[in-house]
Amino acid sequence: MTVDIATVDIAGNLEKYHGGLNAQARYASFDYCFNYFQEAREDGETARLAEGHLQLSCLQLGFYLASWGMMRGSSGLLQRSVRGLVPVVEQIAQEPTSIWELDAHTYADNTDAVLALSERVREAFLTHGGFWASDTLVTKTMLGVFGCVPAFDRYFRMGFGPAMLNPKTIKKIGDFYKDNQAEIDAAQVFTLDFDTGRPTERPYPRAKIMDAVFFQQGYSPS
Repeated sequence: MTVDIATVDIAGNLEKYHGGLNAQARYASFDYCFNYFQEAREDGETARLAEGHLQLSCLQLGFYLASWGMMRGSSGLLQRSVRGLVPVVEQIAQEPTSIWELDAHTYADNTDAVLALSERVREAFLTHGGFWASDTLVTKTMLGVFGCVPAFDRYFRMGFGPAMLNPKTIKKIGDFYKDNQAEIDAAQVFTLDFDTGRPTERPYPRAKIMDAVFFQQGYSPS
């Protein structure tokens, strides 16, 4: 199927995606996971993710990944306890400040950095976790922690078109952002707070906005 992303209704898809989103909805698991990791980043204490808070970090990431479909069927994660995420969290905790600043608006100068991060995440799953992580698992991990790339799952691919972790896809996402910068930047979507269920002051990153837009496009194409 040929996808014409230039005709995608950004505002309409965002409205549909968030229309059914509440504090108990499974897609809100992104919000709680992203809030947790970003709070460490904002405090300048990402090392604490693996030092003193390792179990909690693994649980935060693990539940989000499970909620987003990564612990079913033949998934490698299904055969492992949450401790299998230790090497992934340890890698996350080692990442420099520049990696935490990646988002779709920086792709023009940072394609290599995005792809290098994806390989480090994949290597953490493979070398220490013992299984090959798909592009879907890698991008969902990167989205839930850093918010720097959409999740390349089934519905995103149906809405956006073929998506692999390579320079062509990263460029295509970056180009879509540049072509629609004003509308994407104006989309004020904020994460939900776990305790109150109400919106925080932490906005969705640009990559998450596009993740929602194209997920919805693939889920219910107009």
